[in-house]
Amino acid sequence: MSESSGPGGRGRALPRTHRIAAAGVAALGAAAVAFSAVPGGARTTAVEAVPADRVTYSAERITDVRAGVTDQLAGASLKIERIEAKRKADAAAAVRKAAEAARKKAAAAAAARKAAQERRAEEAASRATRRTGVERVAARSYPDNLDGWIRESLDIMRKHGIPGSYSGIHRNIMRESSGNPNAVNDWDINAVNGVPSKGLLQVIPPTFQAYHVPGTSWNIYDPVANITAACNYAADRYGSMDNVDSAY
Repeated sequence: MSESSGPGGRGRALPRTHRIAAAGVAALGAAAVAFSAVPGGARTTAVEAVPADRVTYSAERITDVRAGVTDQLAGASLKIERIEAKRKADAAAAVRKAAEAARKKAAAAAAARKAAQERRAEEAASRATRRTGVERVAARSYPDNLDGWIRESLDIMRKHGIPGSYSGIHRNIMRESSGNPNAVNDWDINAVNGVPSKGLLQVIPPTFQAYHVPGTSWNIYDPVANITAACNYAADRYGSMDNVDSAY
């Protein structure tokens, strides 16, 4: 005999057939709700319900993703390091190349300067040789007479800055010795004192030695040496042989 429900009392249990019917109604209601959520004109697809006992869960920790990211970061860092190392190597190579170019340029400039110096030295030596040759030829070109002796003396005097002219020298020679390079005065005061005047311009030995001009003979009878020493003495005492018009 079934129990009736009243206020505050427990409901009566449904018979088995009624419980089955209620479950069917609930299922139909859920299906109706699902169907009403599909837009109009859209196709519906049957979805197979997956039993709960077929869904599996994993309790293991996910580590592969983190390891993959770490590996990618490490690879990117290594790539950056390689790029930086290459950049530094290229910069160092450029510096070495520039230094080598500068070294070669400096060596070439030094070689050019050395070649120029050697060339100038050779040219100077060549000029000196030519000049010496010309001087020697010129020295040999003087005639061995009074004209040649005076002209050679004048050339030597010009080199040493000794004043005098051809006419002044010639005039005094003719008065003192008449052009005889071996003339000796054995009667004047110098002869009395034991130092007679000698040569073209009648120079006493002490004066000749004191006013001897380098490059000429030490022989007081040598015409060129005698003229040059006498003119050197006259320049020191009178300003020039041109200013001498009598015994001096």
